[in-house]
Amino acid sequence: MSTRKFIFTHIVALTGAISFLYLGLPLPWLFGPLFGCLVTALLGAQLEGYKPLSDGMRTILGVAVGATVTPAFFMSLPSLASTLIIVPIMTLMIGLSGVIYFRRLLNFDFPTAYYASMPGGLQDMIVFGEEAGANVRSISLIHATRVLIIVVILPILLTTIWHANLLAPPGPSVNSFDPTQIILLILCAIVGWRGAKAIGMFGASILGPMIVASIASLLGYLTTRPPAEAIWAAQYFIALSIGVKYVGITVRELRRDVVAAIGFCAILICLTFIVVEGVLILGLAPPIEAILALTPGGQAEMVVLAIIVGADMTFVVAHHLLRLIFVITGAPIIAAILPKRFTH
Repeated sequence: MSTRKFIFTHIVALTGAISFLYLGLPLPWLFGPLFGCLVTALLGAQLEGYKPLSDGMRTILGVAVGATVTPAFFMSLPSLASTLIIVPIMTLMIGLSGVIYFRRLLNFDFPTAYYASMPGGLQDMIVFGEEAGANVRSISLIHATRVLIIVVILPILLTTIWHANLLAPPGPSVNSFDPTQIILLILCAIVGWRGAKAIGMFGASILGPMIVASIASLLGYLTTRPPAEAIWAAQYFIALSIGVKYVGITVRELRRDVVAAIGFCAILICLTFIVVEGVLILGLAPPIEAILALTPGGQAEMVVLAIIVGADMTFVVAHHLLRLIFVITGAPIIAAILPKRFTH
């Protein structure tokens, strides 16, 4: 890691956040660093994050989710069956349409087209794609653009259509917290993250802390989510990590990979709209929960938005967790049995 690039990156990100705060724009700790880093990267500047630090900040989201797990959480899971069953069906629709789009329309090689289409974790899709001989850089840019577009569009929809309040703090200030709760939150984050990483769990930085915090919550020890300042920090590092992925992008990559990703996002938006509209017509879920749970964005980004708007965390997290499990466990298997006409 270059210290100079690291410091410059945070100057850019903080400048973006402060600018959004000054202008009174929504989600300043998410959108400010995101646009600051994105624009600077596209202009050719060399930015650099520090993955262990970014992963450490993601543990905040895992703890935030885990702290909401109570006996009522498990009692409510059977009632989610009618919408949970939609997740694997929707994931297959996304994957199939993506492969046809990238492979047939844009002539990407099959491994790249396949793993660029799967709405799973970026790091996992890169690992699978690399093993299959895919273009890792293309996969990274396409997934980064997918998450970027969803992160930008979704808050606009939430505020304009459903009048969600994105300006309210995502929780009480740290000043009002019992110090023992702060210590417990930190322990859940560290123990969960390191433990999950040690056993090779996918999404270790979020799922590990979520599991440990869930146990602490069910036992009655953990009684609160992380303070607002911690959620803002998580937003900041999520935004920074998205923007940094565009560092070193070439004109060819911009024309081919990013434009292709924008077209794929249009397909995703149409599919999501159709599915969410069906869920709302059938009365299976409230609008905000349905859109946050079924939109194929990044798990961390969707959790942040769910916390900010005060959505039902049980509903949102259960659907994204099922999607990730389905994609990560099923993607290599499905790739091996797909009809050969897609591979040539």
